[in-house]
Amino acid sequence: MTWQSRNFLVVKLPSLTSTVHSDLTSFQQKLRIIPVMAAMETAHRFSNRLFPILKPEKSLKPAIFTPIFLKSRASISRPHDPKLPPNSIFTTRRTYSARSPSIARAGWLLGLGEKNKKTSLPDIVKAGDPVLHEPAREVEPGEIGSDKIQKIIDDMISSMRNAPGVGLAAPQIGVPLRIIVLEDTKEYISYAPKEDIKAQDRRPFDLLVIINPKLKKKSNKTALFFEGCLSVDGFRAVVERYLDVEVDGLDRYGNPIKINASGWQARILQHECDHLEGTLYVDKMVPRTFRVVDNLELPLADGCPKLGVR
Repeated sequence: MTWQSRNFLVVKLPSLTSTVHSDLTSFQQKLRIIPVMAAMETAHRFSNRLFPILKPEKSLKPAIFTPIFLKSRASISRPHDPKLPPNSIFTTRRTYSARSPSIARAGWLLGLGEKNKKTSLPDIVKAGDPVLHEPAREVEPGEIGSDKIQKIIDDMISSMRNAPGVGLAAPQIGVPLRIIVLEDTKEYISYAPKEDIKAQDRRPFDLLVIINPKLKKKSNKTALFFEGCLSVDGFRAVVERYLDVEVDGLDRYGNPIKINASGWQARILQHECDHLEGTLYVDKMVPRTFRVVDNLELPLADGCPKLGVR
């Protein structure tokens, strides 16, 4: 490179620099404008999504929520019989008339009255939960008088009556202890068909609380009837049970008690004691008799044993 060429470059550089500077300034101004325009466009589109333009006549109308009522096969509504008590309803997952023969026959673990949703009671544990399929442990005699055990017993009684039912075992409220409660009242029994009451030898008995029950049969005579369970809600099956049993255990105060039971009370005791061994009635049911409550009036399949005392 010669001196002259250097001088030429020096002379031309101011002009080139001026041109570049001018173009650069214009380019920077455009760069400042582009983001602003893009942001305005984005905001415009987004506002249309958030606040869609309503037609004038629609925008003046207030928003009204209209509830939709669907007819369900799982709901039976009947006028209340003034002769019946206010809460005289057999309940499972459905609402039934207290006079329904199907439910009366089904309801050996059903009581009366609708479930009180306002109570803060333990939920009834449903089939499949491990606590229902494993043996429960015995309650230590020294623990019986404790606030903890007494609270469990109170919760069991309240849950049984609230369900409503005529028997409950501690595992059914999630407590793996050998405690059962049972109660069958005149009111409960009054809604069952007379022929069933007689066939099942069903008689009322007062509330029983039995801790660490030990059950043994008193005879080999058995009977076949449908059973249900609060932990297998909405279904029934035929189960063969001993007609006469004896149960030894402790009451809620730790005192020894002995129960000699027959008929329906014996069935309830066997059902609840089975819970303490991790056994549900479906584990003992007669094959091909399992059904939903709605189908209780349907005949048993060919080859199934007849209901009643054997």
